[in-house]
Amino acid sequence: MISHLDLRQVNEPYLTALQEATARVLASGWYVLGRELEAFENQFAAYCGTKYGIGVGNGLDAINLILRAFAFPAGSEVIIPANTYIATILPITDLGLVPVWAEPDPRTYTLDAEKLEPLITEKTRAIAVVHLYGRCCDMAPIRALAEQYNLRLLEDAAQAHGAAYGGRKAGNWSDAAAFSFYPTKNLGALGDAGAVVTNDDALAQRIRLLRNYGSEQKYIHQIPGVNSRLDEVQAAMLMVKLPHLDADNRRRQDLAARYLREIRHPAVILPPADRIYDDVWHQFVVRHPNREAFMAYLAQQGVGTAIHYPVAPHRQDAYTDYRRLCLPVTEQLHREVLSLPLNTALTDAEADYIIQTINQAP
Repeated sequence: MISHLDLRQVNEPYLTALQEATARVLASGWYVLGRELEAFENQFAAYCGTKYGIGVGNGLDAINLILRAFAFPAGSEVIIPANTYIATILPITDLGLVPVWAEPDPRTYTLDAEKLEPLITEKTRAIAVVHLYGRCCDMAPIRALAEQYNLRLLEDAAQAHGAAYGGRKAGNWSDAAAFSFYPTKNLGALGDAGAVVTNDDALAQRIRLLRNYGSEQKYIHQIPGVNSRLDEVQAAMLMVKLPHLDADNRRRQDLAARYLREIRHPAVILPPADRIYDDVWHQFVVRHPNREAFMAYLAQQGVGTAIHYPVAPHRQDAYTDYRRLCLPVTEQLHREVLSLPLNTALTDAEADYIIQTINQAP
């Protein structure tokens, strides 16, 4: 069976270095807000091309802290893609803000800049873009629109470590960007972890305060904050893997190029092939009009798949107030998308078999 993703296999090349990094942290006797975190923050910010990196507990917290730092009044509107993972939306509603659901481009699955302007009202304060599946949104027109209307721009880059648009990496197109290092991500920790990157001095300082109880000096609290800190062990794990991220992404890109070139089944709708080596292919997502039957066929042939994501956020029980929204593009995508195996542990022979199996599907 070719699994959709086997994290043990993905992490195996780094096993010795990860063990050494863990031993180093244990021997240091310092486990929170120490040298490992500082080193990772600096190197990840440099990798993204930003001035600052702030390690936090997870990707959801990263979005939450950015929105807290923006300090919008309750009831402010934030435009978001309707087909995102729910973690993009939870911080918005948690802070008393209002999500405004934008239909995605059905070809790229990311925000369609032309659909955003009609959604802007006097209450709009920000646009939150999501670089879904490792593909950057069409950032130039979105950024121009945000500047035109004096809106904050937030990137949810949880799936886009190393992705680029116009020669600039994900995370460096906005006021601030949120990253997740959940173990399945292209740059994955061995537990929950996240970061914010930004070029804004004041915003960086406020987020550093917010993640640490609103405190810069122990027992002195300048603002109400939370506890959301990337710990030393996870920072050390990420420091092991960061130098290999570009090579790992290149492997994903090469596999994606093969899929795009060689999968020819007429019922399988492939993702765009125009930016193969700018996208980082966190997931290789195709569409099929009879998804369940197609997935069952692949499973019978020994090919594991996954769905990212089966239920649109506005159809979740958590957001029943929005169930009446008419979002046909979003709902069709959630009915049809499925993710094929694509990761650094996948062999060429396995890719051969996956392609052959798909092309022979009934």
